[in-house]
Amino acid sequence: MTGATDRPDRPDPLDDDLGWMLGIVFRGHVKAAEHALTDFPGGPRGYQVLTAAVNGPARNQGAIAEELGIDRTVLTYLIDDLEGPGFVARRADPADRRNRLVDVTDAGRAAWEQRRRALRQVESHLLGALTPAESATLRALLQRVACSTQATDPLRDLCEVVEQVRPEPDPAEPSAGRRRAGRRPTAS
Repeated sequence: MTGATDRPDRPDPLDDDLGWMLGIVFRGHVKAAEHALTDFPGGPRGYQVLTAAVNGPARNQGAIAEELGIDRTVLTYLIDDLEGPGFVARRADPADRRNRLVDVTDAGRAAWEQRRRALRQVESHLLGALTPAESATLRALLQRVACSTQATDPLRDLCEVVEQVRPEPDPAEPSAGRRRAGRRPTAS
């Protein structure tokens, strides 16, 4: 409970607001993760890139950028940061020599394992209000929602997502249904 309301018979509207809840948990996670990764090349984003390299076959930078939702230009700098201490290495893609594949090195795998343990401690602290079973359930549910969200990729067509979540117009309102056909709303 946020406790913002003075009326005990009326719940605080934030108490069931998903965005508010996700925001609080997200900010807590980001703050603690940044602390755990403060000296890691590229910080939390560098760790995400290394995780992508550790958890899959060597992929090109474009595939990693798309998977992580990181701009390709930014990704190039993050890979440079990880290449400096020898955590990753780039090599030519045998199928298309214009592409560079990103491989994790032994040093990168060791650094990832060390930071993964530190982040697990952060996560355990963040989920400390839950039992181990509740924590496992929350992780499973969040994974399902995250995978579903990533599969629909709302960043590719934000207008389509806005249309899906927009409430149906109230026929009693004079402006209901007056939007021009084929015209998409502007996202701001």
